[in-house]
Amino acid sequence: MFFSSTVKSELCSIPLGQSCCIMAELAAFIHINGTMLFLGNNEVGLYFSTESAPVARRIFKLIKSRYKVQPEILIRKNQRLKKNNVYIVAVLRPSEARALLEDAHVLYKDEMGNTNIYAGIHSALVENECCRRAYLRATFLGGGYISDPEKNYHLEVVTHDLEYAQALSSLIARFGLHAKIVERKGNHVLYFKEGENISHFLNIIGAHQALLELENIRACKDMRNNINRIVNCETANLDKTVNAAIRQIENIEYIRQSIGLHRLSPQLREIAELRLKYRDASLKELGSMLVPPIGKSGVNHRLRKLDEIADALREKKKGEM
Repeated sequence: MFFSSTVKSELCSIPLGQSCCIMAELAAFIHINGTMLFLGNNEVGLYFSTESAPVARRIFKLIKSRYKVQPEILIRKNQRLKKNNVYIVAVLRPSEARALLEDAHVLYKDEMGNTNIYAGIHSALVENECCRRAYLRATFLGGGYISDPEKNYHLEVVTHDLEYAQALSSLIARFGLHAKIVERKGNHVLYFKEGENISHFLNIIGAHQALLELENIRACKDMRNNINRIVNCETANLDKTVNAAIRQIENIEYIRQSIGLHRLSPQLREIAELRLKYRDASLKELGSMLVPPIGKSGVNHRLRKLDEIADALREKKKGEM
């Protein structure tokens, strides 16, 4: 949670943008954190709830900047967790709430004059790239979470409606990213698991300090993984070499006990005696001791011949039993 809170604090410190971007942020906050209060007589109120004080302050500033109104701020204890505060930013005057909801294209009137709710993302809100970035920034601030990248890579945004989640996914796709959607406890969650995609998303929403920290962690993890792969590979090669040497020595000992090394050809006897004498020597080192010297492949060929002779002697012994 600490890394996620740090990212949100950074995003909340971004100066408010142009009027169009402010409206895009507010519209996103309405869908993610907003609750409409239907007061009768076709009147409506609106409030936003969040557990993040910086997010509550940003919503307050956005409303005040765009509409010159003074929203109410309430602080309550989370009834479920009994420890975290819930910050409520309320626009209770029906005229002010309706103006905000209509400008955000959440409320609209149909041909019959009836008020309806629009569940998607209206194209007018995200015509400009700056507005698209502002909109996505607010969705993360309102319902987003990013895990500690030292542990794993995961970024998500929780939404309350499938139609809206799909619209949000389409908006993200305009930046070349493809979020997956999963249902969880009645909500619809968009998420990324790959570090590269998370970095791209952080760049889109303007979390540049968090992006640098994430990239630094990714680079360190990649370096550690590469070192581990190299060490594992070298360990595996060493194990393979040691096991081969043990097998060769056992086979040569078996030949000596069964028929004696003097029964071998001069070339095989020479390499067999060297292997028994220099048990820790590499193939290259054994080859350099021969007269004339030979390479690793030549030494390996002779040792394989000794393996075959030992195997043949074992098979012969089995047949005699």
